[in-house]
Amino acid sequence: MPAASTAPTPITIGVSLKMYFGHHQTLNWARRIADTAARHPAVTTGVAELFVLPAFPALVPVTGILAGTGVRTGAQDLATADTGPYTGEVSGAHLKEIGASYAEVGHAERRRLFGEGDTVVAAKTAAALRNGLTPVLCVGELDRVSPAEAAARTVAEAERVLATAAHDGAPAPVVLAYEPQWAIGAPEPASSEHIRTVCAALADWLSTQPALVGSRIIYGGSAGPGLLTELGTGVGGVFLGRFAHDPAAVERILDEVLALHADSPAGVS
Repeated sequence: MPAASTAPTPITIGVSLKMYFGHHQTLNWARRIADTAARHPAVTTGVAELFVLPAFPALVPVTGILAGTGVRTGAQDLATADTGPYTGEVSGAHLKEIGASYAEVGHAERRRLFGEGDTVVAAKTAAALRNGLTPVLCVGELDRVSPAEAAARTVAEAERVLATAAHDGAPAPVVLAYEPQWAIGAPEPASSEHIRTVCAALADWLSTQPALVGSRIIYGGSAGPGLLTELGTGVGGVFLGRFAHDPAAVERILDEVLALHADSPAGVS
């Protein structure tokens, strides 16, 4: 019998560009990320898994720019349906066809600005999964509360949304992006203690969900360079917004991943 693999679980680094960049600015940014990823040992050795979520019109060219670098792409949203009369929507089937690997669902801005509740978020999560996309499911408490209360609320939210996620009984791994809503756009992220407490509770819950085997937990909400070093092995990665607008900042975070890997020979989980 072959020995069990001892390869470390990659640290996941996600970037959502939201609607900050124009089209050509997005492509130029992607070219710099491609150059970084193609030569950075965190990516080339597989200890970091990097994905990028550009605006819809840039998804095809950005996927082409990043081809062969190990960086995957995805969408910031998707429709609940796969086809039909849904003006302005983009389906998971369409996203898969053009090379997307991920689809973000449940972000606090979608909830606040467009009224998306748990039912819609659950339907979008299911749409991603049935089309072979990995959902990047955003969860997190609305107001600043104690770490224990935040953990309870966030686990309950994940449980509600993912209760019907598996569409055929097969494993349905997701990326859970813990984003306390009060920390999004703030000058600083949540405290390390707060993040570790909530992420540990999410990990404990995931361990009881066989349908979600292979899922990962990352932190978003004003995440930037230096946070991974503070957290150590407390989370599986980070979800970046404005702090990734400078590609040099992304490279510094990949440097952190490499350092964490070097300090943890058994791997970072």
